[in-house]
Amino acid sequence: MSSSVTPALVRIAPPLLAAAIALTTMPARADTAAAPPPATRPAAFTQCLACHTIETGRNGFGPSLAGVAGRKAASVPGYAYSDALKKSGLTWDAATLDRWLTSPQKLVPGTRMPFMGIADAARRQEVVTYLLTLE
Repeated sequence: MSSSVTPALVRIAPPLLAAAIALTTMPARADTAAAPPPATRPAAFTQCLACHTIETGRNGFGPSLAGVAGRKAASVPGYAYSDALKKSGLTWDAATLDRWLTSPQKLVPGTRMPFMGIADAARRQEVVTYLLTLE
C-alpha cells in the first residue's frame, strides 16, 4: 500500500464506521418493518400449479391466481374464459373458493375447468387459505 492512500483511509474510515454502527443499532420504523412471511404453500396446491401460475400477468393453461381474493370471476385480462364463468357473477372470497374447489362443474355448469375438486374439506381449506394470501 502506498503512503499516499493510507492518510486518506485514516481520515475516511472512522466516519464510515460510525455511520455503519449508527445504522445497525437504530430501531426500525414501523413503516419499514419486515412484512410477515408468506403463507406456506399447502401440498394440495401442487395440483393447481399444473395449470395455473401465481405470477401477476402470467397465465398458464388456466388464469393466473395472483390477487384472486376479492376478484370477479372471469376477469383476468388475456384469458379466454367459458361463457358460463363469465356469466356466473361470482366474486372469489373464502366461501366461493371453497364451493368452487369442492366441484367447479357443480358450482358453474358449463365451466371448462377440467378439475374434479378437492373432496377432503381440510385440504380444501388449506388451499383456500393460501389462495387468499396471494397478491
